[in-house]
Amino acid sequence: MLPEAACGWLEFEMAATTDENPYVLTAERAQAPPVSFRERLKYLGPGLILTASIVGSGELIGTTIFGARAGFVGFWIIIVSCLVKVALQLEFGKYALYTGRSTMATLNGLPGPRLGRGSWAIWIWLLVMLVKLLQVGGIVGGLATLLNIAMPGVPVLWWLAPCVAVIAWIASRGYRTIERGSMILTAIFTIMTLVSLAALQWTPNAVTGPEFLSGLRFELPPEMLFYAWAAFGITGIGGDEILVYNYWLIEKGYAARTGPRDDSPEWTARAKGWIRVMKMDALISMVIYTVVTAAFYLLGAAVLHRLNELPEDKDLLQRLSLLYTETLGPWAKWAYLGGGLAVLASTMLAATGAWSRQFADAAGQFGYINFLDPVQRARAVKFFTWLFPSMWAVMYLIFQNSALMVLVGGAATMAVLFVVVFACIWFRLRTLPPSLKPTRWYDAALIVSIIAILAVGVQALVSSVIRVFG
Repeated sequence: MLPEAACGWLEFEMAATTDENPYVLTAERAQAPPVSFRERLKYLGPGLILTASIVGSGELIGTTIFGARAGFVGFWIIIVSCLVKVALQLEFGKYALYTGRSTMATLNGLPGPRLGRGSWAIWIWLLVMLVKLLQVGGIVGGLATLLNIAMPGVPVLWWLAPCVAVIAWIASRGYRTIERGSMILTAIFTIMTLVSLAALQWTPNAVTGPEFLSGLRFELPPEMLFYAWAAFGITGIGGDEILVYNYWLIEKGYAARTGPRDDSPEWTARAKGWIRVMKMDALISMVIYTVVTAAFYLLGAAVLHRLNELPEDKDLLQRLSLLYTETLGPWAKWAYLGGGLAVLASTMLAATGAWSRQFADAAGQFGYINFLDPVQRARAVKFFTWLFPSMWAVMYLIFQNSALMVLVGGAATMAVLFVVVFACIWFRLRTLPPSLKPTRWYDAALIVSIIAILAVGVQALVSSVIRVFG
């Protein structure tokens, strides 16, 4: 159990009855799914929280660095990275809907070796998350850096504590606050990014048709493989975001409205209906983060690569604001800062909500708490909501290199994707109810996703070995 002294002051309002607990399915809360497009829009949200997370470090930092180094030739990597993983997201989401099981309970139920009370999958996840402390620490540092650019009188390190406190306080308010905050910030950075890209077309650095098409030729210089690997792992929906998606689906009520599985015609109809809502949620978010990611990459390729401007990683955000000003005009500094602050704040908000739930869930699997009990879950989530932002700030204090920290975390994310691939194959072949069997087109998309991820992973592993020992 988490100690009362550490958790008592962290309690926040949360329903304490089983009937209102989204992680415990009851027949009384089952609900027919919406059938019209307009009605389904009311249930969007989980995918938009992921979008807020996805378009943070990957786009503003990782994608920009990749575009600066590779130019337009690596554009296809970004597009493939955004499109190819969504089938895995849907397969994982479906499992949450027809079982109601949380992510760590799901990983702990996968076949394979175990160490103590944890499966191999949970231990791999934990190791990767230790590395990803660097990635989110880089995001916190990036947020503080942008605030320093906006108000140079306040040193970067002085911004760390306010950033941590504000984000942790917002995230502690629960799912609805995280969802609304993510939607607002997503709208801001989407508008700012597209405006910047459009304005670029009226400058000497405009993206030409041949340059754009050159990025779709599936070619890549060997020296760009590491950056391509990191970009593939960090752009689009990553393995860690796929794992987190189940929490947002469950807390939005998708699983509770589907109801406990009994394989009746009524349950099957509800499950199919809520799966359609989930697909709409996932596809709309995919369109948003693909467009924004592509825009960030094109800005990096057009502005930085053309000018042969490859600033030191630790100075990247500071240098970017100047380059945007020099190429787009004085107004671009504030567009860049507004969009950048929204991007990194949204990622930190979504990450805080995600990490707190994952580690509370993992604590349940290791027997420290009962994650299905709403009071114990609330205490644990609130505890981790304040713990991890503080740890991220410490990571930045130690390394103080946002770009490098983000790239290392992005590369580590590929390991989680391999776990997700294994889990999705298991779900599809061994646990999916026959009544929910998908179309051949869906299965084909899932197979393509799996092959693409494995191919990139193997190539990345080989190139890394050559890079180290060659």
